[in-house]
Amino acid sequence: MKPVDWILLWTLSLLWGGSFVFNELALAGLPALSIVWGRVALAAVILGLVVRASGQGMAPRRVWPALVVMGIGNNLVPFTLFVLAQGQITGALASVLNATTPLFTVLVAHLATADERLTPVKAAGVGLGFAGVVAMMAGEDLSGEVPAMLACLGAALSYGLAGVWGRRFRASGVTPLQTAAGMLTASSVMLTPVWLAVDRPWAMDWPGWGPVAAVVALATLSSALAYLIFFRILARAGATAISLVTFLIPFSAAGLGWLVLGERLEARHFLGLALILGGLALIERARR
Repeated sequence: MKPVDWILLWTLSLLWGGSFVFNELALAGLPALSIVWGRVALAAVILGLVVRASGQGMAPRRVWPALVVMGIGNNLVPFTLFVLAQGQITGALASVLNATTPLFTVLVAHLATADERLTPVKAAGVGLGFAGVVAMMAGEDLSGEVPAMLACLGAALSYGLAGVWGRRFRASGVTPLQTAAGMLTASSVMLTPVWLAVDRPWAMDWPGWGPVAAVVALATLSSALAYLIFFRILARAGATAISLVTFLIPFSAAGLGWLVLGERLEARHFLGLALILGGLALIERARR
């Protein structure tokens, strides 16, 4: 990759790693569904304008049922689970657990596709990665961090399912930008009635400018801008280069959490992160 590609890759890792910090800042004044709704709704508007300005237009009607499924798996479920989990654990730890997404993707692809089977090296990588998860959970009881950590793993599994589901859009002729705008739009439409019924925004107290600014940052930086950079790297350097961001996000999130919120990871979390990254390295080696 060229130097500019590495700059874009690190920028993307900071934007996605920053989402865990923004979640914590938003939780200081807003409930989970309000945070998720603000993120997907504003990001949908921004990317919708970008799609139309590019002359592509929104995705055709025939793919909208698939976009609804993509919106659930890639936005609504993981965004909500991570926000809920971060009420109990730090964003740094949540980002480490988010790094298990490729492990789940490998397992889902093995079960759901014919061309991405689980090889011995990939299986070793998956085993090493989940050993890291066990290491991080060691010493916790069910009244501690475990439920929140399981929620993060559920979010990573949802991302893995969505990643395999999203393969169909390439064959259908829908561009990545249309896919991103479509799934965010579908997510917004689905979540709006639930958000209105549960959070009753008209009855909420003003949360303060800090939480509101955090939600705006989630939508504009960690969603809309991040997707645009993602597609730029994909076009310039390919899918292999994009996969490297998985290795960088935990370090970006932990660094930002330490800098902005004063968060710390424990020794077992560092051990778990090392095992997860080792597992991802084996999977990437087998894939190449």
